[in-house]
Amino acid sequence: MPPDKIPVIDLSSGTTEFQLAKQLVDAASSYGFAYIRNFQEFIPADAIEKLFELSRKFFAVPTEEKNLCRILENNRGWTAMHAETLDSKSQRTGDFKEAINIGHFIDGKPQQPIPNVFLGHEKDINQFQIFCQRLTLKLLTLFAQGLDIDEEAGGSDWFASRHREISPRDSILRLLHYPPITPGSDYQPNVDFRAGAHTDYGSLTLLFQKPGQPGLEILLPSHLDSNKESESSWDLLPIYPSGTEFDPCPPIVMNIGDLLSFWTNGVLKSTVHRVIVPQSDKENAQTRYSMAYFAHPIGSTYLEAVPSQIVRAHKVRISETSRQKPITANEHLMSRLRVTYREMD
Repeated sequence: MPPDKIPVIDLSSGTTEFQLAKQLVDAASSYGFAYIRNFQEFIPADAIEKLFELSRKFFAVPTEEKNLCRILENNRGWTAMHAETLDSKSQRTGDFKEAINIGHFIDGKPQQPIPNVFLGHEKDINQFQIFCQRLTLKLLTLFAQGLDIDEEAGGSDWFASRHREISPRDSILRLLHYPPITPGSDYQPNVDFRAGAHTDYGSLTLLFQKPGQPGLEILLPSHLDSNKESESSWDLLPIYPSGTEFDPCPPIVMNIGDLLSFWTNGVLKSTVHRVIVPQSDKENAQTRYSMAYFAHPIGSTYLEAVPSQIVRAHKVRISETSRQKPITANEHLMSRLRVTYREMD
């Protein structure tokens, strides 16, 4: 499947809720990914640009200042170059990126140490997180509608009600910086990656990208099913898919995380993806900035099976043993983080 065929979901007026819900479920059940365009009712374009500018300023400060907010076991804070290894079986070294994870603010105030460059911009960060949560709740409502969740169990509010409470411990905003790779660096394209192959841990992810800074590749479910993982099976996603080239900003890339896939017995796919240096840039790869909002349920939420006939009718791929021992959303997350961060082993 050509990468420009990843479904583009248009949130602008003229598309009914029923149509949007069906499109989202079809995209997520087939590919695990979709582009979201015309989302400005939920997240204004200027809010995105403000956060990208703040991200650029943060990653330009000295390492000593970044270390003041180094990541802790709560998954909040800054991670240095190579600190994460998302695909330990294939990678020679850790990811060629750095990042900072920011939890939701409470009463407009951060609940973690923040760098000096963020001071005076707390309102912008807080508002952007609220915008992201607002779009997340909309998408989760559409997923519930598309899965036809039983009305007596909560209907269209089933997912959203389990994500609505704002907590600094659950959903996070991650600012990412992939430094330039210049001639003479130790980067080896066949064994090194800007972000190794992985799936996301939570419910869903909203990815914001800059024009002219590609690199996201996905491994399509059909390749996974046939156990093929050759270079030819990876597809590079364009920043602007066909038909969106004149949008005011790139469409958001939305993908399903492991938790939502588990919750739906595999109806919604959590697709493997990675960040690479595109072939055209391998001689002198430029900087890449991106931002990801990782939506997680309230940490105490038990991951019981979704009350949907569509889910019940789907072939169960989760062992009965695991279903007999429900875990919370927080337990699910921490089990994944312990594998990712070397310093948390």
